[in-house]
Amino acid sequence: MRLTRAESKAANRRALVEAAREVVGRDGSKAKLEDIAELAGLTTGAIYSLFGGKTDLMVAMVEDYAGPVELRPAEAGEFGTSLEEAVAEVARRFLRVSDDPEAAGKMMLFETRVLDLVLNDAGLLARLTASIRSTEVDLAALFAGREHDGAALTGAQALRLARALKALLSGLGQGVVLGAHEPDESFFVDTALALITPRVLGPA
Repeated sequence: MRLTRAESKAANRRALVEAAREVVGRDGSKAKLEDIAELAGLTTGAIYSLFGGKTDLMVAMVEDYAGPVELRPAEAGEFGTSLEEAVAEVARRFLRVSDDPEAAGKMMLFETRVLDLVLNDAGLLARLTASIRSTEVDLAALFAGREHDGAALTGAQALRLARALKALLSGLGQGVVLGAHEPDESFFVDTALALITPRVLGPA
């Protein structure tokens, strides 16, 4: 079926953002528009038409990056019903990504390259910061309202848990990617569950 103009435009934007992620992951701040366009199967003219130039494409790429783990459940109940089940499933997903050498290696390299890119650009840094906070909010949304110690987890508590969990699992995952540690699912899960404490969650 032939795509509408709007659908074709959206598909081209997606192709360019994904190509930018791969090229930036490889070349960092030296990424060239020509290489991005070629990988996407488009021309540099398409980049200027859709984004206005390299800067706005980089902004779109940074804003699009949701982190290593897809947290939006495809089916109801995919993360269980209890807080502990949800936290354990998030831990397992981080481990699966970390234990995939190709995917994890690209992810870590991309994150390193993006830091190199944004630390020299205040505007991009602000966009990356907003993107990081957005992924924390998405993760917190999985936890908010779930019962813990006889009460529903508040939004503030869920966000504190999400931040701690994301930092913990990212660190553990890097150890697996680098070969420093074995991909031990029970350790990932048990360590993640250990964060469900009053000191981490904070007041209700």
